[in-house]
Amino acid sequence: MHTIAFYNIENLFDIYDDESTNDNDFLPDSTKKWTDKRYYNKLRKLGFAMTNIAKEKTQSHPAIIGLAEVENNEVIEALLSSKHLTDLPYDYVHFDSPDERGIDVAFVYDTTVFELIVSEVFPLHLYEEDGSPDYTRDILLVTGKLDGCLVHFIVTHWPSRRDSGTDTEYKRLTASDRVVEIIHTITQDTPDAKIIILGDFNEDPSARSVKNLVNACNLYNPMEHINLRKKGSLSHDFKWNLFDQILLSHDFLERKPGVLYLSEANVFDAEFLKLFKGPFKGTPFRTYVGTKYKGGYSDHFPVYIILDKH
Repeated sequence: MHTIAFYNIENLFDIYDDESTNDNDFLPDSTKKWTDKRYYNKLRKLGFAMTNIAKEKTQSHPAIIGLAEVENNEVIEALLSSKHLTDLPYDYVHFDSPDERGIDVAFVYDTTVFELIVSEVFPLHLYEEDGSPDYTRDILLVTGKLDGCLVHFIVTHWPSRRDSGTDTEYKRLTASDRVVEIIHTITQDTPDAKIIILGDFNEDPSARSVKNLVNACNLYNPMEHINLRKKGSLSHDFKWNLFDQILLSHDFLERKPGVLYLSEANVFDAEFLKLFKGPFKGTPFRTYVGTKYKGGYSDHFPVYIILDKH
């Protein structure tokens, strides 16, 4: 069995100023007071969370983890060198994107079960309503062999919402169309390609942008079956959302000898990731609420699927 996970890790910045991006909130002298001590505390906690995703089910750490909101190679290397991950055989794929805040997606993999073949990024060209460019994170495509099976992984973090989200929906629809284009370039040459999409879509599974992707590419979204009244990957105004999702090509539903198939999909909402008291009890234990430091993990829970083989 192999766990495939996705985790938005809430602003994993180093403590140094990058003059090419807007990272000023995450500096030691900023209002958030992002100090060395706080940075390494977050690394340690994230490492503990990552290695435990679905561990009680598989008795092992995840084979693949897609990440959102990482600043650069240095923070990923620091994360993989942190207390709970340093002895695990992880490597990673990351490219700097033109995102204005300097946060990107990344792909972390266990080198003993995943053989990297090729990786590339696809820019997402967005514009504000006044026609000015909106610089956002690229979409990452990683192709390799997972347990001997050729799989194409797409890691994506779609444009953020404002208020109801309707005024920015067009951006997520553009992102959806871009992922459709990427998948079509894959299936044009290999119609039966195995594809897994890991992402923070900033939309629930029922949203137009997500449904557009699922329907255009004949994908299966196991996250549609998670009851949002009871759980999600993040909470806003006392309501659960499931913006973090994992989508798959339908061949992962076929149980054939020697072929990986979908066994389970869920939110990893272990008790240690939650606030344990107060009005927001049970929601993600965040690093910050506004400028107030809380010292938690992330404002999102990880999501995961488990792939098995007969």
